[in-house]
Amino acid sequence: MKDIYKNPMLYYILAPCLVALWPLLVWAVYLPAAESDLKDGMEGYEKVQVTIDAILELDPDRLENDDPNKTADKFDYATAVSDIARRCNIPAANYTVSSKPIRPSSRGKKSQSATVTLNDVNIARFANFLSTIQLRWANLECESVSLTQKKGLVDVWKVDMNFKYYY
Repeated sequence: MKDIYKNPMLYYILAPCLVALWPLLVWAVYLPAAESDLKDGMEGYEKVQVTIDAILELDPDRLENDDPNKTADKFDYATAVSDIARRCNIPAANYTVSSKPIRPSSRGKKSQSATVTLNDVNIARFANFLSTIQLRWANLECESVSLTQKKGLVDVWKVDMNFKYYY
């Protein structure tokens, strides 16, 4: 049996047989698998496209920062809070914003503090507001949150938040 490996005739026959089997293997196994993966990928893309459209409907400004030469929006507490409050269905009468001037911080960067008060909101709207504003502005930190429940009402809260934005 050891001598069969030393026989060159084996390699003269085995190598062409393997080379002949390769196209058959591609045609019978790999091509159908690739077509199936392509079909699954196209179906997945169609499902994801619905989600992409929903995100762009909620936040159409995401496409505007494509240009690398374009600078990002200048941060302003009043516009940021009003924009996010509008998206979270919080009426303008139910929030107040009080910002302080920009100051140099201990980290060597400039920072600006503000207090945002949401009146008569439920927990879901507050959580949506907080997560959305921090997702939109990466340099914005919520330093503290104070929740006060309105007496006699089940899910109505007054929320005081202290923010700090680093430039």
